[in-house]
Amino acid sequence: MVCRLSTRLLNICITSLCKAWQLEKAEVVLIDGIRLGYLPDVVTYNTLIAAYCRLVGVHEAYTVLRRMREAGINPDVITYNALIAGAARYRLLPLCLDLFEEMLQNDIIPDVWSYNTLMNCFFKSGQPVEANRIFRDMILSNVSPSPTTYNTMIDGLCKAGYSVNALRLFRSLQRHGFLPQLVTYNILINGLCKSGKLGEARMILKELGESGHVPNAITYTSVMRCCFRHGKFEQGFEIFLEMKGKGYTFDSFAYCTVISALAKMGKPKEANDYIEEMLRTGFGLDIVSYNTLINLYCKEGKLETAFQLLYEIEKCGMQSDEYTHTILVDGLCKIGDIDGAQRHLEYMKRMGFESNLVACNCLIHGLCKVGKVDYAMKVFENMELKDSFTYDSLVHGLCKARKFLLASKLLLSCLRKGMKVLSSTKRAVIAGLRSSGLRREAKELRSAIWMARILHW
Repeated sequence: MVCRLSTRLLNICITSLCKAWQLEKAEVVLIDGIRLGYLPDVVTYNTLIAAYCRLVGVHEAYTVLRRMREAGINPDVITYNALIAGAARYRLLPLCLDLFEEMLQNDIIPDVWSYNTLMNCFFKSGQPVEANRIFRDMILSNVSPSPTTYNTMIDGLCKAGYSVNALRLFRSLQRHGFLPQLVTYNILINGLCKSGKLGEARMILKELGESGHVPNAITYTSVMRCCFRHGKFEQGFEIFLEMKGKGYTFDSFAYCTVISALAKMGKPKEANDYIEEMLRTGFGLDIVSYNTLINLYCKEGKLETAFQLLYEIEKCGMQSDEYTHTILVDGLCKIGDIDGAQRHLEYMKRMGFESNLVACNCLIHGLCKVGKVDYAMKVFENMELKDSFTYDSLVHGLCKARKFLLASKLLLSCLRKGMKVLSSTKRAVIAGLRSSGLRREAKELRSAIWMARILHW
């Protein structure tokens, strides 16, 4: 009895130290316990394995499994579940499969969490078909799925672009007696919204209201964002007013969604009213909130206010992100302050932002707009990453400057890389070459465009 109680105390101490990220001290406690004659059990080692997976790495956790075997303690399903979850966290799919196979070879029967974790890893690795196979294997192995299993399947299918399949699975589960919880409805509604299936999302929202579950702010915000993203502003505000009428507590994310939509609609007064309402409610602004406000002020041309907000972010110890500075670069370009935009881009580099592609694109677009095409070419040549928008802006700028041969070469370079360019850009270059008397070059470019279309169909 004394020994068992002492082992339990040992486990409590090790668990507490692991939760406090004190792995070295946990190992010291384990050694001291063994020296005093209080032998660890499977729970002790499972606690250490889970902590190593979370704080160090799955390979280091596997060495604890070896120590466990050397101590004469057999691992159980919880041991392997912790290791598989650790491997899945880093998307090490081959290692997950090896651990699953090792578990079977040791006659340890996988449980629902073993299958759930493996399914989730397949989805994260972009293999929804294999995830579905694991789901079928689970059923054939007479392991009863849990609500988490169904949520994992629905969420994985939605994120993989199979929202219709997710909806079919949802209906099939309902026919077989599955009673979805609020989290299941939220996952499905969010997935349908992201795939643009607004009608189906609203239908599920209606069903949710009839199911006895109470929709929360996350539910409504998902549908509202979808409406705004697809230009259905009236429907979006209907959802917002319904949400408000039912007395839901808004978070800063919901407010920012509405403020951003009003800014896009060109209604700065209404947007500012909601900003004031959000601030009155006492929400602590996060970086997303600040970015929304900075974007609004940049659209209104109030760059001084936007930069004051940037100063406020830094003053309160919050980290601005790449999007914050990209908005400011774009705002400077739109008011014609190209020098200021260039200086801010240099500031971004000094701040250590790895990718400034969008900010550079904004600068190139701004330079071309004011006729500084040669300067835009220099920015282009110094860019490590380029996308179709980069090429499109510069080709348009070169056409405006009547440098059609250079525009043609740049367009061909873009097409050979498999990037898409606007049809209007292609037409502008071909028309420019013809008007300059370069009919042979125009014909060659047209042939190259057709060839690129065939190759990258």
